[in-house]
Amino acid sequence: MAVHCTLSTMMGKHRYSIQDVHEKTGLSRNAVSNLYNDKARRIDYETVEKLCRLFKCPVSDLIEYVENEEGLGGE
Repeated sequence: MAVHCTLSTMMGKHRYSIQDVHEKTGLSRNAVSNLYNDKARRIDYETVEKLCRLFKCPVSDLIEYVENEEGLGGE
């Protein structure tokens, strides 16, 4: 089981760079980069709100749950 951030997909659809998202949301470049690369270990509500506002999307478009991924030794 795994939770993934799909920010890179959303950014691709809107043709935004990490710098663009940083400037438009006020989030740190490091935070945006970690989410973009799906390396973030946690995400707070304020971050989710800013990203949803920017992309005009529900939370489910930014974060997805994948059950029993191959190669991860699912539970």
